[in-house]
Amino acid sequence: MNSNIRKLTGTAMLSAVAYILMFLEFPIPFLIPSFIKMDFSELPALMASFAYGPASGVIVCLIKNLLHLMNTQTGGVGELSNFMLGAAFVLIAGLIYKKIHTKKGALTGSVVGAAFMGIISLFTNYYIVYPIYTNFMPMEAIIGAYQLIVPSVEDLWDCLLIFNLPFTIFKGLCSVLITMLIYKPLRNILKGAG
Repeated sequence: MNSNIRKLTGTAMLSAVAYILMFLEFPIPFLIPSFIKMDFSELPALMASFAYGPASGVIVCLIKNLLHLMNTQTGGVGELSNFMLGAAFVLIAGLIYKKIHTKKGALTGSVVGAAFMGIISLFTNYYIVYPIYTNFMPMEAIIGAYQLIVPSVEDLWDCLLIFNLPFTIFKGLCSVLITMLIYKPLRNILKGAG
């Protein structure tokens, strides 16, 4: 019973940290359009996935995005995208770590999860996120924002392949790097051991 309370409390705490980290987003000028921002809010979700299991990581992604809907500037589209991609990342990472419960398993799971998140981003953005986003911004304007950086992009698929795929993988790998540095010292606190 005590471990269930710790898991619930830890998941809630990491959700709150993830929610706060969503506000520390920043653009990466000249590399990706300014409406796509970098943040480290998947970091607590990845830690939850390792400490409490993949379901807890997905729950952190869900809670942070539900809370962020109160402050949305994208009509919920950004939160939907953040949830789908973050959940894919931490679910895969957590499942692999659950099977291979070592530091190597955590690293492998995280890197595979980051790559999977990047690949999934192509399809979620193409078929779900950007079609919804066109209710706020015409597709020509969206593609135009990418063309300001690389004039040769012709359509949304080009934009996603050239910009979003590498950016999403890079964003995931940043969370992997930080998690590998801080998870071990925090593991005992999260799990209530020693």
